[in-house]
Amino acid sequence: MSVIEFREARAEDLEAIIRLHEEDELGAHGDMWSPETRPAYEAAFAAIAKSPENMLFVAVDGDEVVGTFQLTFIPNLTGRGALRVKVESVKVKAARRSGGIGAKMMTHAESVARSRGAAAMELTSNKVRKDAHRFYERLGFARSHEGFKKKL
Repeated sequence: MSVIEFREARAEDLEAIIRLHEEDELGAHGDMWSPETRPAYEAAFAAIAKSPENMLFVAVDGDEVVGTFQLTFIPNLTGRGALRVKVESVKVKAARRSGGIGAKMMTHAESVARSRGAAAMELTSNKVRKDAHRFYERLGFARSHEGFKKKL
């Protein structure tokens, strides 16, 4: 059995991360790694890396990137100033799904969130992702809010 390790993403992981997003037809948002798109991804990566409120992680098996997720820490005036963390862009390589990697990623995300003093974790999931909803509920997430988005 392989050992999955977690670390903050490095610039050399960027193509592998975008390739994970490419695999997801529903959530890909048109993501595609190419010479034309590379500068936009590099700029976004640089902004994430520079921000103390953001952390981008990869799950690696040996030298292979098999998963990714981003944490964004949000100070809040409610909850007596409680710090929240938003989990975004959770992806596991298609060929490696249902093998426990996603659960390990979320456990790592929770550990990092707790170490930074977060009082709550939140995430959104597309309404049609029924398997993902069951997965998050098994991990202790509750469907507590209705989400809204507006394209700008």
